[in-house]
Amino acid sequence: MKKILKIGSAFIGIIVGAGFASGQEVLQYFTSFGILGTIGAIIATALFAYLGMTLVRLGSRLQTTSHKEAVYKISGRYLGVIVDYIIIFTLFGVGVVMIAGAGSTLNQQFGLPSFMGTALLTILVILTIMMNVDRVVAVIGSITPFLILGVIIVSIYSLFSMDTSFAALEPIAKEQPSSLPNWFISGINYVSFNIAVGASMSLVMGGAEKDEKTAGLGGLAGGLGLGILIILSHLAIYSKIDVVASFDMPMLKIVDDISPVLGVIYSLILFGMIFNTAVSMFFAFGARFTEIGSSKYKLFVIITMIVAFGASFVGFTDLVAFFYPLIGYLGLFLIIALVYASIKMPSAKRGKAQS
Repeated sequence: MKKILKIGSAFIGIIVGAGFASGQEVLQYFTSFGILGTIGAIIATALFAYLGMTLVRLGSRLQTTSHKEAVYKISGRYLGVIVDYIIIFTLFGVGVVMIAGAGSTLNQQFGLPSFMGTALLTILVILTIMMNVDRVVAVIGSITPFLILGVIIVSIYSLFSMDTSFAALEPIAKEQPSSLPNWFISGINYVSFNIAVGASMSLVMGGAEKDEKTAGLGGLAGGLGLGILIILSHLAIYSKIDVVASFDMPMLKIVDDISPVLGVIYSLILFGMIFNTAVSMFFAFGARFTEIGSSKYKLFVIITMIVAFGASFVGFTDLVAFFYPLIGYLGLFLIIALVYASIKMPSAKRGKAQS
């Protein structure tokens, strides 16, 4: 059970970064569609549970150390190339968004120039990536419970302190911009995007677990937990949409309104989750091209981080609006490959038993 919870917590930590923990993702993908966004969040929960289980279990079965070998095995020679390059693009793109999110967090909460937050995160990620994969998974998983607790507290507070109805807030929610055409496509796109984000590190994490059943249950627990957090965050932002709509970090704004002290604590948790996802993205990005722990790997990561630091100055909200839906559409190739692999996996197991 301890291993299952550790894997589940790490899975949430890999996917939950600046966009989710800040509330900006949830606002654009779910709350902007009002009450129908809640149905989209429920659909997303079911998909996360299934695909999370499939991803981590697949990593365990293949004992993979990089997403490349797993992707080509499950997708085949030609689709594998497409999925591989989508994941590469995703790892770098989301890593850049995380660096930008670090700048926005410290700017909104403490009034610090954005470049200070981006520079701090860049340095921390470089130092952390120099550790081995087990240490990185442990670091990622250790911060996640604080976020889960924070989201639950904020959601309960927001719902119980509502001074108007959801029906009255519906028009305000629907005024919020979204890059997606409707709530159904938005829910599917969000899962597709996040699976593309989490695929590489989840496969590597699964590869570090010998017991396939434990890995699968860990992925299932992580997917369910993530879905519940999405629903709670959506309801919290929806209930305060008239107050938080104009902020880069709507969840942070809600907490800050409860108490400035809690705002500081949540901003640190938020920074930790941003750090989690940034480490996952750049760790897996480096693992795709070089051998983990080698001198080439370390040099590659440092150069990558310098390029990402420069790219992050486009701005957090704009980067979320551009990168996330695009990656979501591209990530559908990966979901198709995963569903196909999950159908093949039981028969492969039976074949192994017969031989």
